[in-house]
Amino acid sequence: MPCLLGCLALSAPRLVLAVLFLFTDYLAGPFETNFWPFMGFLLLPMTTLGFAASWHIGQGSHESWAVMLIVLGLLYDLGIVRVGRRRMGGGGPGSPGGGPSGPPPGGPKLGGGGGGAKEIVIEAEKVG
Repeated sequence: MPCLLGCLALSAPRLVLAVLFLFTDYLAGPFETNFWPFMGFLLLPMTTLGFAASWHIGQGSHESWAVMLIVLGLLYDLGIVRVGRRRMGGGGPGSPGGGPSGPPPGGPKLGGGGGGAKEIVIEAEKVG
C-alpha cells in the first residue's frame, strides 16, 4: 500500500495528501497543527509529502540523507524536476513538446495566415 501511494503521489500529490489527512494520522506527527498541511496542500504538495516522509523515516527527526526527499519535493513543485509530465503545445525544434529533432520532414506543416486560425497542409507522395 505505501508503494501504491508513492507512485500515485508522482501524478496526483494533492490527492495523496488529502487521503493521508482524512484517513490516517501520518501528518499528525510532523505537523503540530493542521495549518501547515493545508498550506502545503495549496502551495507545495510534494514538499509537504517529502517533509512528512523524511520525518517518519528518521523516526521523529530529519536525518541528513532523508532531507533529500524534501529537496526533491521542492524541486518537483517548482517544476525543475519533471517526472512523466509532458507539456502540451509548442512543437518546434528544441521546444519541450516538439521532441529533439522537431517534426519529420514530410509531416504536417502549418500554413501561415494572420489571426488565430491556422490552416493545416499535408503533403504526401505515393510510393510504388
